Amino acid sequence: MNQPPTLRAVIADDQALVRTGFGMILAADGIEVTAEAADGAEAVDAVRRTRPDVVLMDIRMPRMDGIEATRRILADSDPAALRVIILTTYDLDHYVYAALTAGASGFLLKDVTPEHLVAAVRLVQSGDALLAPAITRRLIERFAHREEARPAALHRDLSGLTPRELEVLRLLATGLSNAELADRLFLSPTTVKTHIGRILSKLDLRDRVQAVVLAYESGLVAPGDPAGDGQ
Repeated sequence: MNQPPTLRAVIADDQALVRTGFGMILAADGIEVTAEAADGAEAVDAVRRTRPDVVLMDIRMPRMDGIEATRRILADSDPAALRVIILTTYDLDHYVYAALTAGASGFLLKDVTPEHLVAAVRLVQSGDALLAPAITRRLIERFAHREEARPAALHRDLSGLTPRELEVLRLLATGLSNAELADRLFLSPTTVKTHIGRILSKLDLRDRVQAVVLAYESGLVAPGDPAGDGQ
């Protein structure tokens, strides 16, 4: 019986203790740390050399910050093969919003528990986004309307979406989970997941985080729209 391939990760943080601690936690769970990086430039080089599945990326680092490193890494990688998790001290840091817009799949606070860290790495590697819908909405509502927090707005033509897909995208952006979407639209969870998959494919998006960002950036949903109100 074939064993599943070992999950591989790069850790980028300017604090050696953080890199060492996270590396020990991942290794104890069978996740291989292929490289460590002390700044964004080293992170870009490490990813190019070792081709990991997941990158744990600090935002504030010397030489090149985590936002620019994320942008360069994802522009140079197969969207289906690599995920970036942002490490931050504050859950509503506007740098996190910029990183999500650049293509990161979610964020973790640096005081994350070992169990949550491992679960997060495995979750994003499987293709899911790391942010709960309500947290995504809260973060984006705070910063989407601020011009200084929009360095890399996503531009996509929504005309290729069906009316139902537009409705799903709008409700997704207002903070509803897949289960809540299913209840709201009288659909099965499987059908909702299919609609979301088609939306991501048509708009060439990495995951649901980018879909929510796009919904705000395109004006489909405005900051302050009530959660669950698709009108």
